[in-house]
Amino acid sequence: QVQLVECGGGLVQPGGSLRLSCAASGRIFSGYAGGWYRQAPGKQRELVAAISRGGSTNYADSVKGRFTISRDNAKNTVYLQMNSLKPEDTAVYYCNVGSSMGGVIAGLLLESWGQGTQVIVSS
Repeated sequence: QVQLVECGGGLVQPGGSLRLSCAASGRIFSGYAGGWYRQAPGKQRELVAAISRGGSTNYADSVKGRFTISRDNAKNTVYLQMNSLKPEDTAVYYCNVGSSMGGVIAGLLLESWGQGTQVIVSS
């Protein structure tokens, strides 16, 4: 059974940085596109960043220039480096995988959602 485990969240001041990690057990990341999503209280889950099997990336306009998605296939892990964090970045962050970048962007995902990791940006 595939399990996605996100970690790295926490409380950070505005302007700070965090690095999120997503490890997959039971699925080899290298064969899939990956994505980071977030859900703020009272809002729908939204795509933050996506990465293709070949390493191409796509970002939501709200995080362009501040967030960087990357992957380490040897470690079966996808990362999200978040810099210049803002209070509006506060949310639970989740990862998931798709068969293609387009699938990730369209929400055609292959796994159940994990527990996510909470990010709180506050002074």
